[in-house]
Amino acid sequence: MNSLKTILLLVTLTVLLVFVGNLVGGRQGMIFFFFIALAMNLGTYWFSDKIILMMYRAKPAPEDSRLARLARPLAQSAGIPMPKVYEIDAPYANAFATGRNPQHAAVCATTGIMNLLDDSELSGVIAHELAHVKNRDILIGTIAAVIAGAISMIAHTAMFFGGGNDEDRNPILGIILMITAPIAAMLIQMAISRSREYAADETGAAVSHNPLGLASALRKIHMAAQKVTVNANPATAHMFIINPLSGKNFANLFSTHPPVEERIARLEAMARGVGR
Repeated sequence: MNSLKTILLLVTLTVLLVFVGNLVGGRQGMIFFFFIALAMNLGTYWFSDKIILMMYRAKPAPEDSRLARLARPLAQSAGIPMPKVYEIDAPYANAFATGRNPQHAAVCATTGIMNLLDDSELSGVIAHELAHVKNRDILIGTIAAVIAGAISMIAHTAMFFGGGNDEDRNPILGIILMITAPIAAMLIQMAISRSREYAADETGAAVSHNPLGLASALRKIHMAAQKVTVNANPATAHMFIINPLSGKNFANLFSTHPPVEERIARLEAMARGVGR
């Protein structure tokens, strides 16, 4: 269901690009800005693991570390190569995965999350991050970012330099579109991110064979996030298992993560289903 929702959202985003591009910039303008956005985001996609690991000063975890010990059997269960594992020396509890594909993936966790969770809960978190790798969510997020970026570029360029030269176009509609199209693209992009979080929870629970472990971890991390201030870059917030900026009162509509309560409820429902 989450995969179908992601596909429908990506199709909606693509239709919005075609509509806005033809109306504001014409076919050539649409193609031009699409390739600009593609070039910008491909660089981020290709080097995403190095960029974010450097940004948060992550250090490779020893092969005999707790993180590596728990990740190894989970990667085998997920059917993907063992990713590189990293640790961030930080008091806040969070984790993320990065990398362009399962062969070039990294899982990173803070010292705060390792101190907070027991092995069952930490395994659930690692399984969730491995699910992002298995489901190629970095690629899906990059595709969404490319299309949304192209829409924003077309709208902003039209706002400053004017749209195409078709005299039959409605200028009022054009102005409204320049303002609303980037917002709509951003909302769809965030909805895709939320959908992928649900999918990663489901896949991670299946990989770890313990939905309640992940549910307990989410509950603890969410509670801890209300107490510890996180100096996180908003551009990377979508990568973490819990939104590190959740304490800043963002509306759910503009959040890259679904409500924690809903995620926990779904995992508990999965556990009841396994029990039956």
